[in-house]
Amino acid sequence: MERIKQAISESVAVKEKILNDADFLEKIQQVASICTTAFCEGNKILFCGNGGSAADAQHLAAELSGRFYFDRAPLPAEALHVNTSFLTAVANDYSYDEVYARMVRAQGRSGDILVGLSTSGNSPNIIRALEEANKIGMITVGFTGEKGGKMKTMCDFLINVPSQDTPRIQESHILIGHIICELIESKLFK
Repeated sequence: MERIKQAISESVAVKEKILNDADFLEKIQQVASICTTAFCEGNKILFCGNGGSAADAQHLAAELSGRFYFDRAPLPAEALHVNTSFLTAVANDYSYDEVYARMVRAQGRSGDILVGLSTSGNSPNIIRALEEANKIGMITVGFTGEKGGKMKTMCDFLINVPSQDTPRIQESHILIGHIICELIESKLFK
């Protein structure tokens, strides 16, 4: 029972740090705003991550392309790992580091947004995707842990959760992602 309480307390503590950081809250607002603008201008959002972060990428893309709080028009958002034939072919023929970079080159356009999720901020395939996105002129958003890793210097916007504990970081990523989805929906459809 104590471990359960401890895990919940640790999760709450990270969220309280976010709640009490006005600059962090402003970053969330800025990301929601740039996403809203991108959709208004006919652009799309691409997401990428590995493991649990891939699940979060797919989850957030589905909230936008499907629905979040209410029925409305779909928004162009996609998680780059969902095409397993492409993913495994590129990983086999090139390297796993190239799987997202090649898909960014195929689908990304100037004005689109790439959201890379990596708790460490150092995942090589996310770094490569950000490099390609920056070359194309995409807007880049990173969701990381506290230190930001290499992604810190590669992203136009960095959401670096104030924790170094992977589960706590991922829990906060999905919370922040949900807030961004809610803000986008309310701006575009209410």
